[in-house]
Amino acid sequence: MTIQELERMANRLRLDVVEAVHDAGDGHPGPCMSIAEAVAVLYFDELRLRPEEPRWQDRDRFILSKGHACPIVYAALARRGYFSLEHLKGLRSLEGMLQGHPDMHKTPGIDYVSGSLGNGVAIGAGMAKGLAMEGSQARVYVIVGDGEMEEGIIWEAAMAAAHHKLGNLTVLGDLNGCQSGGHVDQLSSLNPVQDKWRAFHWQVIEVDGHNVGELKAALDQARSIPDRPTFIAMRTVKGKNISYMENNNAWHKRTPTQEEVLIARRELEALL
Repeated sequence: MTIQELERMANRLRLDVVEAVHDAGDGHPGPCMSIAEAVAVLYFDELRLRPEEPRWQDRDRFILSKGHACPIVYAALARRGYFSLEHLKGLRSLEGMLQGHPDMHKTPGIDYVSGSLGNGVAIGAGMAKGLAMEGSQARVYVIVGDGEMEEGIIWEAAMAAAHHKLGNLTVLGDLNGCQSGGHVDQLSSLNPVQDKWRAFHWQVIEVDGHNVGELKAALDQARSIPDRPTFIAMRTVKGKNISYMENNNAWHKRTPTQEEVLIARRELEALL
């Protein structure tokens, strides 16, 4: 896809999320909006995938460590052809295959099970090490939230990944400044978090997380370093591109009304 097509796809995914969360009556729309461009670039430009063969051995792996933002990944999987868009209407239903956190046993295209936050980098590091031992060219990508980086297991995994020279591992940090309980800086700040990853011997690239061109260039740079994992620090806005959600942490977990769905649809369709 071109940069313009990827920008449009990001906003299409945002709209899919708003409608899916409204239909479900529950969900986390705000955390989805800050990673829309990253998810669009990964699924429609970067990842080597075969939707018709979800378990293809040489596929790239993707882990959404902040698993509550899974509706936007489900939307991307549907639009990549893993399953019908109709399944988005069954989000978070007991009988549906799209649970409130990603589950590889229920959803085609998911490579992990996410529940408690903080585990994604460790899972990704293990996958990356295993792929390297097999001589596979497949890469592993993880999206992690900035509030989530308060978890100690993140840093154990960061240390191990650098020690094992996992150049096939890229972690994208969603630095939207918020977490479920409030602003990161007011709760348990790690800022400047980029310096922490550098101290753990990772390559660090800083980007505007809503700039598709910068994201593509950063991913290219990550692939060019064979013996060092990469952390892409994405400056993002929670609730991006929906007026009543932007920087409003009340939308971390909240269901839009029908009127709010119509507002979001109008604003996002103007960007399509």
